[in-house]
Amino acid sequence: MPTHHASLEHVNFTVPDASETAAMLCKLFGWKIRWQGPATNGGFSVHVGSDTSYLAVYSPAEGAQVADINKARSGHLNHVGIVVDDLKTVEEKVKSMGYKPYNHADYEPGERFYFDDENGIEFEVVSYD
Repeated sequence: MPTHHASLEHVNFTVPDASETAAMLCKLFGWKIRWQGPATNGGFSVHVGSDTSYLAVYSPAEGAQVADINKARSGHLNHVGIVVDDLKTVEEKVKSMGYKPYNHADYEPGERFYFDDENGIEFEVVSYD
């Protein structure tokens, strides 16, 4: 039986301002904008990330409301995990941009912290060094 390799290419989520969220992600993680343009139902999308994976941030034409964090609701995006080389440097960037890191944890296989952005999206930032 042949072995198939699968990898995650992207995650797509809705935000009030795709360009603003993409700029924040570029600044924090050193990512680039891979593509941006018109999207479904007159909305606008920005694909931001690396050459191999990205986050697609989408803003509908009629606007979007910030989500409530409700991890008990089926289908809820609990958090987006981002691997970085230098956890302390990224945490300082997070703080300098006005976000509050929390839930620091150091357990196998890495060290991490979390923060919430203005869209109600929780990010887990982890380093495996």
